Amino acid sequence: MTNDWTNELTEQLDWHWQNHVRPKLEGLTDDEYFWQPVANCWTVRPRAENPDGPGTGDFTIDFSFPEPTPPPVTTISWRLGHIIPGVLGMRSASHFGGPPVSYQDFPYAGSADEALKQLDDAYATWIAGVRSLDAEALARPCGPAEGPYAELSMAALVLHISREMIHHCAEILLLRDLYRNR
Repeated sequence: MTNDWTNELTEQLDWHWQNHVRPKLEGLTDDEYFWQPVANCWTVRPRAENPDGPGTGDFTIDFSFPEPTPPPVTTISWRLGHIIPGVLGMRSASHFGGPPVSYQDFPYAGSADEALKQLDDAYATWIAGVRSLDAEALARPCGPAEGPYAELSMAALVLHISREMIHHCAEILLLRDLYRNR
């Protein structure tokens, strides 16, 4: 018996996305998107509050490198501002012909609706790209775009992105639960 590894890899994430994550993001409000469950959260904020912050347009994202210890609690807006350009966007640009993006030049969303549109677009590009990989492409090194992980296989990158998506989306859904029950 041979496995269709492309199908196995895409279905793990896409099942989670289609049946768990995306339906539970329906109805996300701007209040939830920006809600800070504790003081001093990292968030997406109007550029007027941080004129030199990363991003383009009217909104920026809180960020510092190295990250403070302990790292700040983050809002739904911050987590989406990480997933869209960093987890999905940059990888899609590097490996699947998606539009170039970085944390510095990303137009961070000022509303939940805008962020969900960005998320849907970034996810669609990523999952279509993964679906285009055959067994040979999955076995190839992912290359210099992945820095110190350049020699790892594309399959390893796909698994990493799935892990990141499942992890961060679970955090977002938990924040929605906490917001609803505050």
